[in-house]
Amino acid sequence: MNSSYLSKENLICKTSVVDEKIYIREQKGRFQRIRRCLSFILMGLFILVPFIKYNGSQAVYFDLEQQKVSLFSLTLFPQDLLLLCLVFIFSAFLLFYVTKIYGRIWCGFTCPQTIWMLLFNWVERRIEGSHNHSKYLNAQKLNISKFVKKSVKHFLWLSISLFTALVFISYFVPVKELYINFFTLKSSSLVVSWVLFFMVCTYINAGWIKDKMCLHMCPYARIQSAMFDKSTKLVSYDFTRGESRGKRKRTQGKVTELGDCVDCNLCVQVCPVGIDIRDGLQYECINCGLCVDACDMTMDKFNYEKGLISFTHEHAPKNGWKRHIGYGAVVSLSILSMLVWVLNWQPFEVNIIRDRQALYRINHEGHIENTYVFKIRNKSSETKIFKIDVAGLTHARIMGQAKVEVLAGDMKTSSITVAVDQPLVDGRNDIRFNIVDIVDNQRLVKNTSFYSGDGGW
Repeated sequence: MNSSYLSKENLICKTSVVDEKIYIREQKGRFQRIRRCLSFILMGLFILVPFIKYNGSQAVYFDLEQQKVSLFSLTLFPQDLLLLCLVFIFSAFLLFYVTKIYGRIWCGFTCPQTIWMLLFNWVERRIEGSHNHSKYLNAQKLNISKFVKKSVKHFLWLSISLFTALVFISYFVPVKELYINFFTLKSSSLVVSWVLFFMVCTYINAGWIKDKMCLHMCPYARIQSAMFDKSTKLVSYDFTRGESRGKRKRTQGKVTELGDCVDCNLCVQVCPVGIDIRDGLQYECINCGLCVDACDMTMDKFNYEKGLISFTHEHAPKNGWKRHIGYGAVVSLSILSMLVWVLNWQPFEVNIIRDRQALYRINHEGHIENTYVFKIRNKSSETKIFKIDVAGLTHARIMGQAKVEVLAGDMKTSSITVAVDQPLVDGRNDIRFNIVDIVDNQRLVKNTSFYSGDGGW
């Protein structure tokens, strides 16, 4: 191919130069402290939530076998899927909303991939030393020191991955059984398989794939630029102030022909995705702020003004409230919808099925009887007793027991017989059942039909 064809003016797309291994330099600073505080909080919640008890049971539990989700006093079944849809809609548009205002701060500060990637990097720095030490160690031929350091590092990575997998599985397997059974080799092969699967995924993603997940696999990296506008706050380099860049000594004063950028390359060394923010806006940037901390540290050493790299926007927003109309309205609407759903949510459900063998029958006393099968599901975390009354039809009464006890999160099937001791004019009559929770006095009304054939004996 003609080399002139590959010139910059004919270049449509260029792959990143960071396909090689990135050795992330550790950095201290304001944004690093914010990220670590958020990481501790989020990881703490992730680990501790399965251990929270409510009424003697695991407060947050996804029971795949029984097809239900327990959230403290709330028990959700497949028919409650609407709430989960609303939660996903809320989460998605909240993410879009924040992205429009502050860019990819989700990726830089709260994304599990970033948190675990930087955790694994922290372990690597403790074992192998600085990023330059790691680079030098990898370039060495295999020796005892290299073997020991690599073995310890990967052992710790695998241990963290195993613990992460166990915590994740504890949302689906009772935590009081999971850990003891797993380490005493009493867990089922299914549980062990899933734990090992997620352990391998965590180990590969955080230890090996790392930034490639953010660059090539995560779809959010590709679509987030469509949410930006000129008022979105992004990590940006002040090109006017920084150029022309050039190296200099800290002892010499400001060089008039050079900008404030001292070309130390720290902003590149600390970047988890290996980009140079001085090249302008790039989709790979996850807005983690590490380059801001590194640059501010350098500016402080040279007694220059901080903020050469900073979170800033191209133009200050005008009529800022208008920016909140689109995504803000959808987020507010989804919150309102969830509140309406919760307020109208019933802690129990009732399905009534007529006896399929006969529309009606006449008992030995000459009364007309219809039989109904009640399926009552108790979606609360407490045992409930329900009382059933019949209404809408004169002289109708329930034969036998009209109370049903249902255990927490369980469904009970009961047969209810309704009898009428007087002749009926119509062959089909409308009746209704009132199902009342005796403890909470919550009521559910179900309409159905009562058949009597030609209306008489």
